Amino acid sequence: MTGLLEGVILMDPTGIILSANPAALKMHGVRTVEDLGETADDYATRFRLRHRDRRALPRREYPLMRLLAGESFPDLIVEVAPVDADEPRWVHQVRDIVMDEDGGEPDCLGLVINDVSERFDAEDRFEAMFHANPAPALIIRVADQRYVLVNQGFLDLSGYDHEQIIGKTLFDLDFLAQVERKAFVKDRVVNGQTVPQLEAELPLANGETTLVILAGQPIEVANQDCVLFTFADLEPRRRAEHALKASERHFASVFEMAPVAMVVTRGEDNRIVQVNAAFKALTGYADEAVIERVADDLQLWNDAAQREGLETEIRDRGGFRGLDVQLLHRNGEPLDCLVSAERVSIDGDPGVLWLYQDISARRRGELELVEAIDAVMKDANWLSRSIMDKLATLRNPRTSAGASAPVADLSKREREVLELICQDLDDAAIADRLDLSRNTVRNHVARLYAKIGVNRRSAAVVWAHERGVGA
Repeated sequence: MTGLLEGVILMDPTGIILSANPAALKMHGVRTVEDLGETADDYATRFRLRHRDRRALPRREYPLMRLLAGESFPDLIVEVAPVDADEPRWVHQVRDIVMDEDGGEPDCLGLVINDVSERFDAEDRFEAMFHANPAPALIIRVADQRYVLVNQGFLDLSGYDHEQIIGKTLFDLDFLAQVERKAFVKDRVVNGQTVPQLEAELPLANGETTLVILAGQPIEVANQDCVLFTFADLEPRRRAEHALKASERHFASVFEMAPVAMVVTRGEDNRIVQVNAAFKALTGYADEAVIERVADDLQLWNDAAQREGLETEIRDRGGFRGLDVQLLHRNGEPLDCLVSAERVSIDGDPGVLWLYQDISARRRGELELVEAIDAVMKDANWLSRSIMDKLATLRNPRTSAGASAPVADLSKREREVLELICQDLDDAAIADRLDLSRNTVRNHVARLYAKIGVNRRSAAVVWAHERGVGA
């Protein structure tokens, strides 16, 4: 007995403890046999035993008492502590042995002890971590496909109680019923092999299901082969996807039915990917003529430089609102519009939503009003020049404030030169009319162009006519 790693306690049939080897003494934290107690009853007063589930072990169920009663217990797990200790100090795996030399009554009763404290400490730590882990998980024993552990995360996810799961088998409560490749997964469980990540509809206690992704990993629990299953709840993602699809369907309906012309573009070059019916009616283009094209391909904007500036505004600030632009119909007819644009996400991809409000009819009405006022006020030289400038601005609202000088800022000589330009006279004819040299006329023309913001004669004529000069 002395050299054995297992502990051994010998007791005669009357309950007197005869001897114990050093291993048994160490497993009880004592130095001598007397410290164990003289009898089995004395042992029970010095040590407190309980089950692994922390229930106190009745004295009649102590291993030494069961030995005296003639009971056999091949592998019994008990927690052992001195009677004055608050918590167990050792976990013992014990079995009985009966020694009989002549085949009659037992000559000696033996208790063989293995200290399995470290193993159970490790299992306790694992179980504590398992239950504390918020990720839903459960453990299935390979031998009989029975659930042996389940954590609170899984109970919260599934809606089941602990008692409804533990001890049940896959046949009783099949959480893998709606998993992808079901036969493959169950075969992996039976053989204690890894189950790769798969999507599944997890049955819930209320009869519904929730979308999860699960994975299985072989582990050993209490010296038994098991498979640990972990679950990730994908239902919030699915609801978000459904909501996004519904939102996109709603956007598509509003986009197509909106009375305002709309365009969706993508990429650095703002390539057109979607237009609505109002845009096609406004511009005369069909889907096949514009999809995957850029504005320059269609010559859609009358002022390409203005469009490029607005595209820069979108990149820098995310969008703009209600700017005055001029588009071109497919037949070349100009279309006065107010345009707004903003960065958006369509089907998960970044893009730009453009809105064009046609104000051509309103603009024509404004111009007709201006012409009527011009007709009434013709030859009314007394009319304030500032009013005339405002009427000119109404005629061409895309001319920004300060882009060119008002008529009042021109000198008398510059105004004379401008009026002669409007009469289609060249520099030589203007020099003869005003009795000036051609170089002097050329200098007056250059200063005039700089003041009114033009660079050619025809533009100067338009500028003058819009302000009632030289008409």
